[in-house]
Amino acid sequence: MRCAERESGRLDVLVNNAGIGTRPYKPPSATSLADVRRVYEVNVFGVITVTNAMLPLLRRSPSARIVNVSTDLASLAHTAADDHPMGAFPTLLDYNTSKVALNAVTLTYANELRDERILVNLASPGFVATDLNEFEGFLTPEQGARIPVRMATLPDDGPTATFIGEDGTEAGRAIPW
Repeated sequence: MRCAERESGRLDVLVNNAGIGTRPYKPPSATSLADVRRVYEVNVFGVITVTNAMLPLLRRSPSARIVNVSTDLASLAHTAADDHPMGAFPTLLDYNTSKVALNAVTLTYANELRDERILVNLASPGFVATDLNEFEGFLTPEQGARIPVRMATLPDDGPTATFIGEDGTEAGRAIPW
């Protein structure tokens, strides 16, 4: 924060991309409360901490953007229908529910900051090969960055409180809540 403040006095874009999960994957009934708390500390509470710390600098920007990186696995609609686009919906108590909570946090900030013209959105980069999934994803980091970058560079009249996912097109696809 001090560096951004010293360099320009403002922050134009905040991308909250931190995310962890527990490996090996376990069914919800075998997931410990300690694992859930550890994942929530990073995936939810970390985002709140960083966002609150950066808001003073974001408020100084003429076109501030906040992009929180989520996942299709946080779609309650897909979970309820068990119709995840990639097939069987994984039941990851710690990761999935932390990202559902992140989605709610994002909507809350979007509603607070709407009148200040700070756009706050969610981006799902798709199944990107990262250390989170032991590099099993089929998208490259460059491909996964496309939607978060798009959301970070929206025009001033762009949307806020949206959930957009990678689908190979420039616009991405709306993910059901």
